Amino acid sequence: MFLVSNRLPVNPDYAEQFEERFAEREARVDKMDGFISFHILRPQKEGLPYVVQTTWESEAHFKAWTESDAFRAQHGQQRTLPEDALLGRPEIEYHEIIQKSEKSS
Repeated sequence: MFLVSNRLPVNPDYAEQFEERFAEREARVDKMDGFISFHILRPQKEGLPYVVQTTWESEAHFKAWTESDAFRAQHGQQRTLPEDALLGRPEIEYHEIIQKSEKSS
């Protein structure tokens, strides 16, 4: 599996608007082949970034998403936030999941 983390340094004055934008997202990524999960992590300490994570069956599936029309349309929504909503450039991290544990039912 392949994990993508996008760290977004959100201006606290725009945190609510940032969260609303994601709450209203059209969820195009959820329909992509190889998509597993989507999470938005709210920082619990001031000054830390929000983290948007997606999990994929493979890096190839993620790459197909980034090259899709759905990706371009989904990310066009980001331009609805004011320019000063982010305090810096997003940082994207890519990881291969080599071990996973989940609570069994």
